[in-house]
Amino acid sequence: MTSILTNSSAMAALSTLRSISADMESTQGRISSGLRVGDASDNAAYWSIATTMRSDNKALSTVQDALGLGAAKTDTAYTGLNAAIDVVSEIKAKLVAAREPGVDKLKINKEITELKNQLVSTATSASFSGENWLYRDAGSAAALGTKEMVGSFTRGANGAVAVGVLEFDASTSVLIDTVDSANGQLTKAISVEQGAAVGTGTANATYHLVLASGGTAPTGSVLIALAAATPDADVEGMISAVDAMLTSLTDAAATLGATNTRISMQDEFMADLMDVIDKGVGRLVDADMNEESTRLKALQTQQQLGIQALSIANSDSQNILSLFR
Repeated sequence: MTSILTNSSAMAALSTLRSISADMESTQGRISSGLRVGDASDNAAYWSIATTMRSDNKALSTVQDALGLGAAKTDTAYTGLNAAIDVVSEIKAKLVAAREPGVDKLKINKEITELKNQLVSTATSASFSGENWLYRDAGSAAALGTKEMVGSFTRGANGAVAVGVLEFDASTSVLIDTVDSANGQLTKAISVEQGAAVGTGTANATYHLVLASGGTAPTGSVLIALAAATPDADVEGMISAVDAMLTSLTDAAATLGATNTRISMQDEFMADLMDVIDKGVGRLVDADMNEESTRLKALQTQQQLGIQALSIANSDSQNILSLFR
């Protein structure tokens, strides 16, 4: 039946055209945003996972920044500690030279004094962002202890999150402590065997290398310094004390170097992990541009055909006029 009130063909063509337009709008949205799942309405499960992982990636980016700060602190402390080792080694060499018969000990002592001043300068200068792991001044309320550096962000299987930290015991790297000399590698007392006591296992002399400004000398300890009449036995005791200090400094530097290496490795891992998470999220929500471009081209063709079909359906009612001519 032909009717001028109800054009079934036009209604069908219009419905098809609406569907094609909706598909085109969706496809164009994917092409413009680059996302196959841009909203929760597209795929609630994938959208939820992607949103959570993007949030975690921001947290990992912050962890990377924290690792950079930790690396800067450990680098600064290691540089100062390594420089101190070189200076202490030089002091040891000067003391060995002072053991030679006929040497002017006073001139050697002047050199040692300048080397001590260099140690103080090194310790006080090794500061980053207000933190100094080599020097404790009188204004410090507490002794240097374990330093924590943010190292990781993890999400458990149950969804619980946790922040991991890397630790370094800064008390082992303190060179000079003006509050409590016993806490400084160079200010604390070192007991050694000298003279007739060598090899007996009983220490009979105690030395310290540096007495910082405002600091107090360890009780019963003698400052390592040379006088014209310093006995050879005392010089040998000083050499033993400096050597013991050098061993402690080397151990502290090794530990600090290992911590620095760990931070560098963790930083590289964080960067790789963030890339992997980005790729994983991309597989879930990114649009395949090759597929979307092909779909858009097909929809454009379908739209043109739909418009043509609607035009033909609308022209059917015009054909009725020919019946009344």
